[in-house]
Amino acid sequence: MATIDYIILFGYFIAITAFGLWISRRTKSSDSYFRGERKFSWWIMMGQAFGTGTHAEMPVAQAGATFQHGFATIWYQWKNMLITPFYWLLGPFYRRSERTTIGEIFEDRYGKELGIVYSVFAIMFFVFSMGAMLQGAAKVITIASGELISANGVVLAMTVAFIIYSFAGGLVAAAYTDFIQSILIIALSFLLIPLGLNAVGGFSGMKEVLPANSFKLFDSNVGMDAFTISMLALNGVIGITAQPHMLSMYATGNTERSGRIGQTFGSMFKRLMTIGWALTGLVVAALVIKNNVTLDDPEMAFGYGSRELLGPGLTGLMLAAIVAANMSTCSNFMVNTGALFTQNIYKRHINPNSDDRRLLWVGRFSGLGLSLLAVLFALSIKNVLHAFLFTETTAAFMGIAFLGGIIWKRANRYGAAAGVITAFLSYYLINFLNVGTVMLVYKWEPAPFGLAMLFGFFMFWLGSIVTKREDQNRIDSFFDLMRRKSDAVLKDGEQKPLASDSGEESMLLDLPGWMKRDRWTGFFRRYREDLGGFLLSWIFVGFLILLAWAILQL
Repeated sequence: MATIDYIILFGYFIAITAFGLWISRRTKSSDSYFRGERKFSWWIMMGQAFGTGTHAEMPVAQAGATFQHGFATIWYQWKNMLITPFYWLLGPFYRRSERTTIGEIFEDRYGKELGIVYSVFAIMFFVFSMGAMLQGAAKVITIASGELISANGVVLAMTVAFIIYSFAGGLVAAAYTDFIQSILIIALSFLLIPLGLNAVGGFSGMKEVLPANSFKLFDSNVGMDAFTISMLALNGVIGITAQPHMLSMYATGNTERSGRIGQTFGSMFKRLMTIGWALTGLVVAALVIKNNVTLDDPEMAFGYGSRELLGPGLTGLMLAAIVAANMSTCSNFMVNTGALFTQNIYKRHINPNSDDRRLLWVGRFSGLGLSLLAVLFALSIKNVLHAFLFTETTAAFMGIAFLGGIIWKRANRYGAAAGVITAFLSYYLINFLNVGTVMLVYKWEPAPFGLAMLFGFFMFWLGSIVTKREDQNRIDSFFDLMRRKSDAVLKDGEQKPLASDSGEESMLLDLPGWMKRDRWTGFFRRYREDLGGFLLSWIFVGFLILLAWAILQL
């Protein structure tokens, strides 16, 4: 670490904290703190989705997996690329709910008991996710700085910085700082590649020392067969619906389309960055052979490459990029955690008569306190990739109730509870029988996950069929809201227009009735917003796969 590195690193901390505090002057109410008053433009939504969806443990885990098993392990991250086009279809649900948290949507759909259950799950999800991020950053920082700088010290500084501006500015500060920090995340993704290629003799040099299967886009020998990829995709598409920060990703834009563009194409941009992380793993794999060294932990690959390849100034930039990737997500998670506790627990069950000022301060302090619990989980993590997949898997089990309740009107609270409980219990039982020991975080395997989802959905269906229906008036009101535009300009007393009138009816909402003849009447007119964005998203997916394949041919 040279003097210029310290200047860049600590200058970043000061600058981003000052910017966050400056932008936080806009926060005057609880709605502004939790939802930014739903005024974010599409480009801010893209930056928020990209920044929040990209954590420091992701390049660490992906580079480590590629270092150990080859490029085909990119599908651990790219599992979500195959389902990213569905993000476009999911968007309207969250904004049309007119809610602040997904816990409130659960309560609207299934009743207050499941609303509380989801809120507790969501808070734990944030704690686990933030813990994985902290551990990912620690692994890189420790080795990248040559142990000249304390990983705990940097994590502490990072935590203090995002807490300061998030505490003051809420989602407004989080969203705008996410956009700024996205620039550093791009640097994080590609900085090591040109330097590494120069050190190992380019692609030809890598291919001379690494096995041929290291450069395959698909390779069943490293566990990335069609079944595994399909289970990872299922994990992603079901789990993303119930991840608690999805409401802020979709519902805080100034229009429904802003939310759709932000989450879909901000996430697509992250898929592009994943190519950089995977290439970094290959570069470091060749570098350690060239230098005749051994890494005890494959997830040290990213940090080792940073230490060996970066010179003065660039080391400080890399460390700043690492903490930026974490801070952009942690700030959003802190605000969402506070929103969950405030809206679903404090306001609903502790003090229903709270005024807006009290709700604002409860949101601030609850988010602060719950965020600090993530440090405890971070200390227990041994493998960042397994921890990352663990959090997404728990969300997939909860997604049985969320997505199932959106698509299937007959679903009720008993079926939802049965499905989620069955999925969790069967997942842990199957893993226990395979491994022989009780663990909180098992290594992710496709078969136990697939069986748990199968059992969960079956019990979701069976439990809903054999028990009494939900109150019909409440269900009709819930789905009527889902069919109406949330961003239409209305006159006093005017009802929201039907989304079908402007070509924005939801294909997923209508999924159970597609076999009916009237479902196809005026199909392209009613669903043109869904169809256009969905098709464009698949074009991007094809482009990224083709790009990765072309790079591996060099």
